[in-house]
Amino acid sequence: MPLGPTTDNVRLKSGENTGSFGIAFALVTSLFFLWGLANSLNGSLIKQFQIALDLDRFQAGIVDFAFYLGYFFMALPAGYVMRKFGYKRGILFGLVLYGGGAFLFYPAAEARVYSFFLFALFTMACGIAFLETAANLYVTVLGDPAKSEWRLNFSQSFNGISIILGPIIGALFIFSKTEYTPELLNAMPAAQAEAIRVQEALSVQGPYLIIGLIIAFVTVLFAITKMPEVGAEEEQAAGDIPITSLFRHRHLTLGIIAQFVNVGAQATLWGYFVDLKLDLSREGHWGLAEGYMNAINALTGSPTDLSPTQIAGFHASFALVLFMLGRFVGTSLMTRMRPNVVLTIYSAGAVAMVLLAMLAGGVTAVIALSFTYFFQSIMFPTIFALATKGLGVESKLASSLVIMSIVGGALLPLVAGALFASGPMYALLVPLVCFAYIVFYAAQGYRTRAADVERAPIV
Repeated sequence: MPLGPTTDNVRLKSGENTGSFGIAFALVTSLFFLWGLANSLNGSLIKQFQIALDLDRFQAGIVDFAFYLGYFFMALPAGYVMRKFGYKRGILFGLVLYGGGAFLFYPAAEARVYSFFLFALFTMACGIAFLETAANLYVTVLGDPAKSEWRLNFSQSFNGISIILGPIIGALFIFSKTEYTPELLNAMPAAQAEAIRVQEALSVQGPYLIIGLIIAFVTVLFAITKMPEVGAEEEQAAGDIPITSLFRHRHLTLGIIAQFVNVGAQATLWGYFVDLKLDLSREGHWGLAEGYMNAINALTGSPTDLSPTQIAGFHASFALVLFMLGRFVGTSLMTRMRPNVVLTIYSAGAVAMVLLAMLAGGVTAVIALSFTYFFQSIMFPTIFALATKGLGVESKLASSLVIMSIVGGALLPLVAGALFASGPMYALLVPLVCFAYIVFYAAQGYRTRAADVERAPIV
């Protein structure tokens, strides 16, 4: 069988009957659910590694740095792989890397070496970079171009469902019921403290082993399923495209910046939410989040006498429920409003919530930060669709550049972590500035020019 976009002997051109896209669309949409698990577990790891590996907040924040760095290094190769071998092989390669990285957590926990954990996270992120580069673009071209933003937000809604699970998994299966602090461990006999740190490290093995097994199963499903290659003939006719030529598209260039700051703000809030909750309101809790926590505990038969860190984990999970709701509401609004208008409303709402958190403090700040998740929910898919819109045969490489900008999730949390030393309100300056830029992009920066769509027809 020849390598290339003719995989599975399925070749579909732009405008061809999209009725055959259903199975491919459903299967690719499942990927959005799967990588949400990895993203939403990072916050739990940041908190857990502070105890298990005796790290400070800044050192633990390198979890996000290693994870999002994988996107930066692998997104562009993913675009070239898809142009040469097609969507399906790009997805399969990504799944192998993602699953392999998840399995590496088992020996990393045994060794209890931070660099080993970071390598496992980096490997997972490299795989997810392939998946996101392929899937985010694939769902935009599987159907009517006018509805590309709606389709991407619909698929991303399933990502919103899965990310709720990360903090729950962290609260129930990773975080210890006993609240350990560096001060408490330092006051213990060295052997006892070391035994506790070992158990804290081993707690990550089970969740990541299960994730690896799930990814292995999905890899088999993709391997035996035929996937249509949309626009393959147009890409072959266009030949090589210099990557630098893509920056002539203003809406793409500004969109890359928008995605950089969006993911940076998201990684900052998600990665430090538990710490923010404990700093802003350690003993005070949001009633709705407590009710949600009690309902989960009742369903799972888990104990209700939880540590403050576990309770904060449930607050983070409830914030992700708001994130999921925001996705569904935003997707619905896009059936009646232009996507950039919805994005403008949501990004302005995020700015308002961060400002409220900074000014109010306490439980009010925790509630405001939770609602920030709601308003951020549609940002990634909508920015992605707006930035890559109308680029035709350049879409796959453009997709790679937008996915590369996810490296913002590696860099901006480090800035926030350094500011955290002066207080949580200083750390919140990072998402505030980020959301303000997205307001600009949604209102003006997204606009395409006639020259942006001259090179080739939309695929």
